[in-house]
Amino acid sequence: MPFVVADKLGFFREQNLEVELVAPADHWEAEKEILAGRLDVAVTETLHLAQDAAAGKPILGFARFLHTDGGVMYFADSGIERPRDMCGKTITYPGSPGPGGPAIVDTMVKADGGDCGGEPYGKFNGGFDHVGALAAGDADVATLVFANFEIPAAEAAGKDARYFALKDWGVPDFCQLVLMTTPERFAELKPALRRLVLALRRAVGVSHASPGLAMELYGEADPESPPATLHATLPMFPNDASMAPAYFDGLMGWLVETGQVAADTAVDPATYWTNSVALP
Repeated sequence: MPFVVADKLGFFREQNLEVELVAPADHWEAEKEILAGRLDVAVTETLHLAQDAAAGKPILGFARFLHTDGGVMYFADSGIERPRDMCGKTITYPGSPGPGGPAIVDTMVKADGGDCGGEPYGKFNGGFDHVGALAAGDADVATLVFANFEIPAAEAAGKDARYFALKDWGVPDFCQLVLMTTPERFAELKPALRRLVLALRRAVGVSHASPGLAMELYGEADPESPPATLHATLPMFPNDASMAPAYFDGLMGWLVETGQVAADTAVDPATYWTNSVALP
C-alpha cells in the first residue's frame, strides 16, 4: 500500500525516482530475482533475511516495511487452549518437512512449561493456504500467520480463529517485512534508496492519517484485495524503518538454538543489515 500511495500521489516523482512494482510469481521468487540482478529491491521477512545471510548469500536489508502481530493459528473448536496443548499436533507450514514449523511450535510449548517428551509433530505443506489446511483437517495448527491476513481470511470463511503470538511465547518477533537488495546494488543505489525510504515514509503517514484515501488508491490498483484485510493492515506500516542490531542477534541466536542454522555459519548483523538510509 505505501508503494501504491507513493506512486499515485507523486511522492516517487518528487524524489526523482522511477519505480516499477513487480508482483512475484511465488513467495521465494523475489530473492532469486535479486540475486540474479533482475530486481533492485525486494520485500522479504526478517527470518529469511537472517537465514539467507547464514547461508552465505550476498543480501542486505535496509528498511523495515511492515510489522504485524502473528504466530501460530488454530481454530477454537480444535481443543487447543494453550501452547503446550500443541504437543504431537500436525503443523502446516510452507517449508515442510523442514525444521521451521516444529521449531516455532516447540519453542512456544517450552515457554508454556510444556515438554512433549520427544513426541513428534506431524508436518503438512499446504503452502500459504493456512486457513484451507486447517479447515480441511490436514493440520491442527498453522505457522507462520500474520494477524492482518490469515485472521480476517479465517473469519471470512466462517471460522473462529485464534493464535499464539510469537512475542508472547519465546519466539523472536519475525512477523516483519523488510526491503532488501545486494551489498553491491546498495552501494550503487544508496542515494536513491534513501529517497525511496523518504517517499515511503510520506506514504505511510498518508495511510495512517487518511486510511480511506489509502484504501481507495490501493483498491484501484488491486480490486480483488478484501477490504477487511486492507483495514487490518493499515496500522501495520511503521513510521520507523530502522531495526536494532540486537534484534538480529536474538533472531540468529534462536535459529542456532533450534538447529535451523549451524553455529559456525551464524554471522554478525552488520553483514546483512544497515540503518544508514532508514534513520532520520
